[in-house]
Amino acid sequence: MRKFIKGTVGSLLLIFVLILALTVPYFENVLGLTGSLVSISVAIIYPCAFYIKIFRPQLSKLALAFNTTGDVSGIVATENKKESKEIIVDINYKGGSSINDHGNGDVHETKDQQQHAKADSSFLHSVLNMSGILIGLGQLSTPYAVQNGGWASAFLLIGFGIICAYTSHLLAECLKKNVKLRNYPDIAQYTFGKKGRLIASIFMYMEIFMSLVSFTISLHDNLGQVFLGVKLLDLSWINTAQALTVIAIIIALPTVWLRDLSKISFLSTAGILMSLVIFVTVGCTAAFGGIKANQSIPVLQLRNIPAVSGLYIFSFASHVLFPDIYKSMKDPSEFTKVSIASFGLVTIFYTALGFMGAKLFGSGVSSQITLSMPRHLIITKTALWAVVLTPLTKYAFELVPVASIVERKLPSSMSVKKKMFVRGTVGSLLLIFVLILALTVPYFENVLGLTGSLVSISVSIIYPCAFYIKIFRPRLSKIALAFNVVLIIFGLVLGIMGTVSSSKSLVQNLGKQW
Repeated sequence: MRKFIKGTVGSLLLIFVLILALTVPYFENVLGLTGSLVSISVAIIYPCAFYIKIFRPQLSKLALAFNTTGDVSGIVATENKKESKEIIVDINYKGGSSINDHGNGDVHETKDQQQHAKADSSFLHSVLNMSGILIGLGQLSTPYAVQNGGWASAFLLIGFGIICAYTSHLLAECLKKNVKLRNYPDIAQYTFGKKGRLIASIFMYMEIFMSLVSFTISLHDNLGQVFLGVKLLDLSWINTAQALTVIAIIIALPTVWLRDLSKISFLSTAGILMSLVIFVTVGCTAAFGGIKANQSIPVLQLRNIPAVSGLYIFSFASHVLFPDIYKSMKDPSEFTKVSIASFGLVTIFYTALGFMGAKLFGSGVSSQITLSMPRHLIITKTALWAVVLTPLTKYAFELVPVASIVERKLPSSMSVKKKMFVRGTVGSLLLIFVLILALTVPYFENVLGLTGSLVSISVSIIYPCAFYIKIFRPRLSKIALAFNVVLIIFGLVLGIMGTVSSSKSLVQNLGKQW
């Protein structure tokens, strides 16, 4: 099996290289991109990270500061190794509930829980890790959201950042209540029993699935821009962008079969670096691209706020992973400070990118900022490739919870190889289904907005407030209780309005397509 997968990956990669070389025959540009995107990491960033990791206790402050730039990659890679082992989520443990209701909160630990990695993340490590998790697909749509919602809607973006930082604090308070709680579904079961765990898990898997669809739509759209005007196949039923998306998914398929994701943790690190590349390229377009940032932004467009709110909240919805960060910290009491620092940085990042893109392209801004950038610029090509590569680094990690629950439900008498085969097959079929759906419904802003309104707002605002009220209600003041109830109502109203608005737009677009 390993030889087959290895040979398949090698062959597909070579075919992809051949296609890429024939369609992009620009030696100096490719060489320059390789140097900027890859070589600088191998030659500078990683050696510094290795050195700091090995000799950190012996380093002076000056030496540590000098090598700090390289430390970021090392930190993220280390955290991702832990995350790949800890992200396994189950709706119900075999043999009954692992966590009793709120009454006593006893937890029967499984092997996965007993193998929990030693908590050794510092404050800085945790801030970098949380910030890296938060910066993702949402950055592509923020300029579009600011332009369509009006510059005043940026207050909603900032408000979501503040609220989500607060709800992450609430999750930490819930984890403090019972030290044996380890993840998001654990908290749900502790507060609302098995049904609570089931509902929370369903929403988690919905968010994973819909996010994968959004990633694949983005992959398709940006591949279409990279190879604009190129015709690979002379077929009426599939265009070049669709064909290349299929090839990209085939290349990503073998990663779904891996069980130990620590071997490819560098892919997650690469995904975070790609997000930073996108931000830098948009900034370079504003500074050196010959485009004046003088486009007008409306003050406020109320009719678009429901749809825009879904795009905004999606950018901050990573709460299902925050318990892992909390458990990995040397001093969990600093988690609230970590949340404030991380959400503060990311909110500034998204707001700056939103206004920068909106001022550059105005009403012509695309739902993905990279599609609006001038095609002749090398920085645009760098940005497009960064967006293309990002989904390929995400698929294996996003599908871990689904693949793991499938494997756990298999009979214990089944051999390891058969379990791996079933796990890989299910993951592959799910990824293929995601591909089909993404090619059938290629409306990035609608799918992303629907994900934010239907799922993300529940996971990041409504449920954390509900958990907190359920556990701490006897101790809450009337003001604290009222505040959390208001947040739940706020989340419900915006979620319903955003879901209706995004669904309506999606149906209209599909009607035009068909």
